[in-house]
Amino acid sequence: MTRNITCVTCPMGCSITVEINDAGEVVSVSGNTCKRGETYAKNEVTHPARSLATTVRVNGGIYNVVPCKSSEDLPKEKIFDCMKAINEARVDAPVKLGDVLVENICGTGINIVATNHCPAK
Repeated sequence: MTRNITCVTCPMGCSITVEINDAGEVVSVSGNTCKRGETYAKNEVTHPARSLATTVRVNGGIYNVVPCKSSEDLPKEKIFDCMKAINEARVDAPVKLGDVLVENICGTGINIVATNHCPAK
């Protein structure tokens, strides 16, 4: 099987072709101009992951929400479940940059952390 992907690790946007055998293992990678592209392509076809940036609702803050992100890339197949959990989450003000807002989201071992401050009213 062959998969064609566009690398997003740098602005070059290389068109990469990945050959995969019947066991789902990467046989070859071509079209990348750097080693990072090869690593990205292998990961993308075997274990795709994404960083997640969104907001969490805040109780008693000067803002209703605080921006946040995943502390690491999340498995792509868990993104919708993670967003559901984040949409249900509420935190109390004050919130500081780097605070863990949701610990171990959906059993992934990855935290959702604040990317800004939200003082209390």
